[in-house]
Amino acid sequence: MMGPAHSLSGAAAWLGVGAAADATGHAMPWPVLLVGALICAGAALAPDLDHKAATISTAFGPLSKVLCGIVDKLSAAVYRSTRKPGDPRRSGGHRTLTHTWVWAVFLGVGFSVLAATGGRWAVLGTLFVHLVLAIEGLLWRAARGTSSDVLVWLLAAAGSWILADVLNQPGNGAGWLFTEPGQEYLWLGLPIVLGALVHDIGDALTVSGCPVLWPIPVARKRWYPVGPPRFMRFRAGSWIELKVLMPAFMLIGAASALGAVGFLG
Repeated sequence: MMGPAHSLSGAAAWLGVGAAADATGHAMPWPVLLVGALICAGAALAPDLDHKAATISTAFGPLSKVLCGIVDKLSAAVYRSTRKPGDPRRSGGHRTLTHTWVWAVFLGVGFSVLAATGGRWAVLGTLFVHLVLAIEGLLWRAARGTSSDVLVWLLAAAGSWILADVLNQPGNGAGWLFTEPGQEYLWLGLPIVLGALVHDIGDALTVSGCPVLWPIPVARKRWYPVGPPRFMRFRAGSWIELKVLMPAFMLIGAASALGAVGFLG
């Protein structure tokens, strides 16, 4: 799928978690619901860091372009070293390592530890990165183009500062779910894991499938392209994605948001 659909699906997924939490009597504080949805929308773009034309690979200027090249080479090397006889030969690393559950968990755990142990600036950095991606994904028509990069960064920086202050207020969610002393913001990794996995599921619906199960071997392949039957798949950017899935994500997200704040209860 393309960036906007990925971001919408990520936001809808976290709002769905919020609705489920409310239905079971464990409602999220509203800042957790909002921040989680934005982080999940941004994290849903992260697996494409292995592709030089992807939103995440251009969102942070030269820094993200260099990181993209490193991740692409790393992904290609891991693919070559772990492929089984049934896996095709390939030169690039797109849709390999970063499109697996292992990478999703790695990112989530890494950001959780960083946010919980790195203090305010680590939390701000985590929020800033994912807010930039969320803005690029959700507002892609307005945010695309190098002339708007600085405005997106400024908006993300201001939003990160405000949201960090809101979360830090008593009862607003800094210690949500993980309540022991020193575990504040440990939950920030959860929407990151969810966003990456939602991205992988979205790509699995397309023609190429997605090797989300790696390194679990399936049918003589280590990088088995998980997906529905061929007749149910579509090409990225096709009318099914734009006219069916994206409106569906919007409706699901809106309904889930209402449920998460108890409006439907």
